[in-house]
Amino acid sequence: MRTDAVVFTAPNTVELGTVTCREAGPDDVVVRTTHSWISNGTEGSYLRGERVDGDKAWIEGDKWPFPVVAGYQKIGIVEWIGDNIRDLEIGERVFVTIGFVEGMHHEYAGQVRHSVTPRSEVYKLPPTDDPLKYAGMVLTQVGFNGGMRPQFEQNAVAVVGGDGMVGQWTAQTLANRGARVILLGRRAMRLDLFRSWATSRGYASACINTREETDLDLESVFGVKPSVGVDTVGSLEMMDTFSTQMHRFGHLVSAGFYGTDDRFALQPARYGEHTIHLVSGWTRSRMEDTRKELQADKLDTLSLITHRFPVTEAPAAWEAIESHDPSVLGVILEWD
Repeated sequence: MRTDAVVFTAPNTVELGTVTCREAGPDDVVVRTTHSWISNGTEGSYLRGERVDGDKAWIEGDKWPFPVVAGYQKIGIVEWIGDNIRDLEIGERVFVTIGFVEGMHHEYAGQVRHSVTPRSEVYKLPPTDDPLKYAGMVLTQVGFNGGMRPQFEQNAVAVVGGDGMVGQWTAQTLANRGARVILLGRRAMRLDLFRSWATSRGYASACINTREETDLDLESVFGVKPSVGVDTVGSLEMMDTFSTQMHRFGHLVSAGFYGTDDRFALQPARYGEHTIHLVSGWTRSRMEDTRKELQADKLDTLSLITHRFPVTEAPAAWEAIESHDPSVLGVILEWD
């Protein structure tokens, strides 16, 4: 089957092209995409040629990572069901992670109009809910995973580095679990989003603009040292800051992409007897838990959607993301 896809054909080159899907089998589902949510960080690093697979950075000697169909999250309508599948119906609205294509840098693909996908990567959506709030569920799960990993007492202080989508959902998850959350970021609009969310739920929180406040004293915010520090932007400097200012027996969580600059000093963390969590990817159980949180409105996604583009204008969508305009956060491609 041939279908439309957003293809990165060379560094910083985005095209709407046609690709060949693999043949669908008895355990596969074919889903027609209606909306896809761009993963700004992951897809941006693919576009720049910095990443070759998942969390693997490109290094000299690796295969040239183009052309590639990036992405891993979308919602759509079931159009075909394999013979071994009994729990889906034609016309049902679902969330899908990756499909499979031929002739690209790797065979798995997110930004495609028709997704040939194993049943294990398809998730039913609540029929009465707004499906758009589930369109970024893999990325939401990344934030949820980062917020669920550390152990802490109620009212402990947790600091999250990064005001992007993963940072927002990590901070929301920690606050839902009873932490007092400090969100660090560089964009006032994004910090205001979390501040408003936390205030509406009566959660104790603080937001620090690190463009304006560069000499961080995290203990001074709530009067105690943080017990949790989560880096969502891939900053070793931030990890070092958390490690040196954190409570003894605290938890460090690394949820960013560091490329080839990924050497972290263990001795300061060892001195504080800190636990280090390295989070990546998704699992079925975490996705299902994330879906439950979304259905219960414990995690907010819709307010993070700032831009919507028809898929015919896909190059403009990535141009907006790569511009680093602080007003660009959640970007949706509309396929219908």
